[in-house]
Amino acid sequence: MNSFKRLGALALVIIMCMSMLAGCAEEEAEEALALSVCVGDAPVSLDPIYAEEAADQTVLAHLYENLMRVSVDENGAATVVNGMAKSVDHEENHDGTVTFIFRLRTAEWSDGRDVTATDFVYAWRRLANPLSQSPYAELLSVVAGYEEARASGDMSLLQVMAKNDTTLVVNLTGHYDWFLREVCTSPATMPLRQDVVQQLKESAAEKGTADAWWSDPAALVTNGAYRATSYTEEAMELVLGSHYYDSRKTGPQQITFHFAGLDTEAWNLYEEGKVDVVWPASETYIAELAAEEGWTAVPELGVHTALFNCAHPLFADARIRQAMSMVIDRNALAELCGVTAAPAEGLVPYGVPDNEEEDFRTAGGALLDNDPELYTEQCAAAKALLEEAGYNSGGELGELEFLYVENGTSGAVAQLLCEQWRGQLGVRVTAMSVTESELWTALRGGEYALAGVELNAVGNDAECFLMEWVSGSADNIIAYQNTAYDTLMAIIASAADGTARMGCLHDAEELLLADYALAPLYTHGVVWEVRPELTGVLRDARGWFSFANVLRIPTTA
Repeated sequence: MNSFKRLGALALVIIMCMSMLAGCAEEEAEEALALSVCVGDAPVSLDPIYAEEAADQTVLAHLYENLMRVSVDENGAATVVNGMAKSVDHEENHDGTVTFIFRLRTAEWSDGRDVTATDFVYAWRRLANPLSQSPYAELLSVVAGYEEARASGDMSLLQVMAKNDTTLVVNLTGHYDWFLREVCTSPATMPLRQDVVQQLKESAAEKGTADAWWSDPAALVTNGAYRATSYTEEAMELVLGSHYYDSRKTGPQQITFHFAGLDTEAWNLYEEGKVDVVWPASETYIAELAAEEGWTAVPELGVHTALFNCAHPLFADARIRQAMSMVIDRNALAELCGVTAAPAEGLVPYGVPDNEEEDFRTAGGALLDNDPELYTEQCAAAKALLEEAGYNSGGELGELEFLYVENGTSGAVAQLLCEQWRGQLGVRVTAMSVTESELWTALRGGEYALAGVELNAVGNDAECFLMEWVSGSADNIIAYQNTAYDTLMAIIASAADGTARMGCLHDAEELLLADYALAPLYTHGVVWEVRPELTGVLRDARGWFSFANVLRIPTTA
């Protein structure tokens, strides 16, 4: 009798435990988040060194993981934490260089193979190789041996080395506060497996297609928290990978990227309830926000800028550059570009940090005077400068071309800018639309007089806006030369004191703009929308989003 009682009691316990487990499973199922987002059109490139679109970089940020990664802290603010690097040490060398030592954590690619230091060496050499022509190669310009490697084509000169499978050593030419924060979190420097890239390239060649090696995201071997399971022209599905080293990771179990090329299409997906996060917001919605007192868009890490070729016979004279800069009506140009645009106040836009989390632009103040009441006076002073340079009229400068790439409002801006130069100074400038390739061929070859470009910094630090204008730099497309500026930038690169470094950065920006080697025109802001029941969406200042930490806010009973 007692045996039957014990069996009965045991059965009851088992049933209760099973009920509790079932309840837990149901609760976990309810908490498992399947997120749908729209942050742009279908991928243009999922090759890390060529991905320039925000949507492409966003996908890559979920498929791959770098040495460091951008996360959110307990207050929802962006912070940089260890990624593939389990630990990071650095040491200062007697010659002013700095050596970083990354010890990698035990982690696997999605095919089960170990992530090794060699995977980073391959990816970084590929990025730096001039034959790759990556727009992000400049990220590695702070690495010792970069210039020598690019000049010779010998990528082994780039001082990024695998000491062993789990130790990566990187030598920098100086102190760069933003190296870990910007270089080691960038999609462009994420690790790649050489054998996988080669295999996928060969597979595409055997098929006789023009497809890129990354064209089937589900076939990619990746090391990030997510892996792609399906891809169509309309959407891409990512699921949390079983290979990921952090088995305790919270956040979405599944992320579906919906693609929409127009902001109206993207916004419709949001209003129809098909996506939980949308970028960009519709113009109508942004206009409603802009009507609210005190509202401003989140600044983009870029400045639309007019470039003067300082090696051109005319623009070698700083007085001509200054005269043409002084008659630019930035308020009128920004007005053409919508409510998120604002006249530039310097080369470094708002949103870039200064010391102690202060904004660099706020700390430095406006270096460009956009007061409309002073515009007439500035135009008169510009005419006097031309006369001082030996030209009674701007017409005596001859026929000039302003090169630009047609994109959004860039054509209207180029036309209005040329009208301002013609109307105020009589300078005959024709706006010339060219392809992206044609523009950069002209810029790199010095075969231009004037051009309009969007200057996007490779990192969210003022130095990233200023370092390419050093004399002799391969990225100095304006051929600017100033020994005082070069000295300042050298001091900045070697500065160990953050306050002194920041002071020199402000001085360098002021000197560059005082020489009128380029003319910042306007900046843009961005607006996105998230369902109110979600938290943890992160937009990196460089443009891409991270949804890896998104959670649903618990509802109160």
